[in-house]
Amino acid sequence: MSKAQAASAVEKYQKYSGSSGGEGEEERKSNYYDKSNTYYDVVTGAYEAYWGESLHFASSKTSVTGLNNNEYQINRAKELSRLHGTDQICDFVQGDFMNIPFPDNTFDAVYAIEATVHSPDAYECYKEIYRVLKPGQCFAAYESSMTTSFDPTNPEHQRIKKELLLGGGLVDIRSTTKVLEALKQAGFEVMWSKNIAEDSPIPWYFPIDKSNNSLSTNAVRLFKRNMVKALEFVGLAPKGIIKVQDFAEWAADGLVEGGKKEIFTPMFFFLAKKPAD
Repeated sequence: MSKAQAASAVEKYQKYSGSSGGEGEEERKSNYYDKSNTYYDVVTGAYEAYWGESLHFASSKTSVTGLNNNEYQINRAKELSRLHGTDQICDFVQGDFMNIPFPDNTFDAVYAIEATVHSPDAYECYKEIYRVLKPGQCFAAYESSMTTSFDPTNPEHQRIKKELLLGGGLVDIRSTTKVLEALKQAGFEVMWSKNIAEDSPIPWYFPIDKSNNSLSTNAVRLFKRNMVKALEFVGLAPKGIIKVQDFAEWAADGLVEGGKKEIFTPMFFFLAKKPAD
């Protein structure tokens, strides 16, 4: 992506989200496709710089088709797959999971990791997954969700949720209850579900919690912010790229606060089955 394209993407995402976190829910839903696309145009390079080329991990002993609506990430996935020698078993298709470009009963299994949270309507998304999954087969996912402790009438809880929406380029974050309801409504049998974060011996947000790693975490944040500013100033980074840093920090702060108050989990796991008949 050229500097001009990156700067345009940053400006576009800022207009979508605003400095306070947002437009209304209905507007976010109507713009979900373009908003998530713009978000990943902006942050993919930063994700690779911070966390490496593999954000999620899975066995490669089978044929995998990746579905993503973001052209930039599709191109990166194809290039990285080629470089690592997995291009014979991995395919990547640009498309919308609200309208999956495959026939009915195509796949032996479907999985999603922190992805379907971007859908404007969980039921419609799960219904499409149900359609392309073969009868008797399973859909498993890690879904970012608000827990049953989230109180929509609590201003502090709402503030944290807005930080998560802005920092993650999200339309909405559904409750674990709504996730299960949407799965059943789509026709799935829920075999098992659990907030995996509840059993973790170390809090999932520990690496980004400034209070636990105050010196190292703050020093790293300050160093990266100054480095980004310098690169932007000398023209080696696109104008407005510092806002990408802001998105990441808003997201990190919201994640930590949401985790500490136990109103948010990125680790709500479910296994659902499409009935054989």
